[in-house]
Amino acid sequence: MHLKSGERNKKQEYIILLVLGTLIALGPFSIDAYLPGFESIAEDFKTSISQIGLTLTSYFIGISIGQLAYGPIMDKFGRKKPLLIGLVIYLLSALSCMYSPNLEWLIVSRFFLAVGAAAGMVAAKAIVRDIFPVHEVAGAISVLMLIMGGAPIIAPTVGSFIIDSFGWEMIFLFLAIFCLLMIISVTKFLPESIVPDKLVDLKPKQVAIKYYGILTHQKFWSFAMAGSFTIGAMFAYISDAPKLFMGNFDLSQKEFGILFGINAGGLILGSQINRLFLRKFTTLQITLFNSVLLVILASLFLINSLLELGFLPTVILLFLMLFLLGFQNPNTTALSLEPFEKKAGRASALIGSLKMILGALTSFMVSLFHTSSSVPLAVILLSCLFISFMLLFRFSNKEKRSLSLSEA
Repeated sequence: MHLKSGERNKKQEYIILLVLGTLIALGPFSIDAYLPGFESIAEDFKTSISQIGLTLTSYFIGISIGQLAYGPIMDKFGRKKPLLIGLVIYLLSALSCMYSPNLEWLIVSRFFLAVGAAAGMVAAKAIVRDIFPVHEVAGAISVLMLIMGGAPIIAPTVGSFIIDSFGWEMIFLFLAIFCLLMIISVTKFLPESIVPDKLVDLKPKQVAIKYYGILTHQKFWSFAMAGSFTIGAMFAYISDAPKLFMGNFDLSQKEFGILFGINAGGLILGSQINRLFLRKFTTLQITLFNSVLLVILASLFLINSLLELGFLPTVILLFLMLFLLGFQNPNTTALSLEPFEKKAGRASALIGSLKMILGALTSFMVSLFHTSSSVPLAVILLSCLFISFMLLFRFSNKEKRSLSLSEA
């Protein structure tokens, strides 16, 4: 169901993008809304903020596994029915989180919350690939980023207000109600974007073979992994942010919520300026240039951390990195999906899963360091962004060599 230029219904297109953007936003909202409550949760369960960080790790693991499961299911049965099932899982898991009697229960409930949220993340990217022409996918994903990017800005502020007024448990009631509204929106406004492919084999061995075929596609591997390492950097920051700002710099929960929102605003700003740049430059050109800038900024952040230059340089450098990450995420995703049409569900799932696996690893690595220094975070950021740059640089060189040989 491609939305061809001559037959587009702009109103329908905007409604679809709004619903898809909100679906993707459900994932980060589930992270950011409860971050300001880390101290309160730690107090209630008589543990440390670092231990509460394990609820983030279990979330990333759940969203990785969940996306891999939904990919082939959505190619076989269509996008809409599996999406609605995922949203129901999310709603029930949010209520389970709300009534958690201990930390272990919350960790497990967060895992299933992520499995539910994964359905929206897979469906949104796959539907964009289904209905938009290839050259418009990056622009469409940038629109999703605008909607999705509102989550990190609104979520900590909403979370802080709810926690201060009603307690951290009410965050999960809020998420359950939000999910219920999404179920209604999907049912009413979201069309089925593909003809279900009954030939898709859901046997684990066949699923693994198909995923391996996608993963080893040179273009997919290069851009999916480059994008995954940049997301790994972003989630390392998200995981460390409560300790960094509330622990190291003594910010209150409300101050942290405001600052976290400002930094997230940089991510949104980058994703929207990216749309303007796409009119003049290719997706690959923008992605390569930004990758170089990200490595430079991460190097400066490491120097800042080693010299302990203070609050302001830390905030400025993190804001600039998030701003540039706003370019990288939609562009690497679009370039990864470009070779696939019939397998868009599985390709989308694999991209999302790889990103969340890196997110889980980096968040876990950050949680291992019980130190007031931001050096561990800086090292992880620089490592992730440098590896991402090398993957992009290597692909670009291979493309140039292939072009030279074909011209010869």
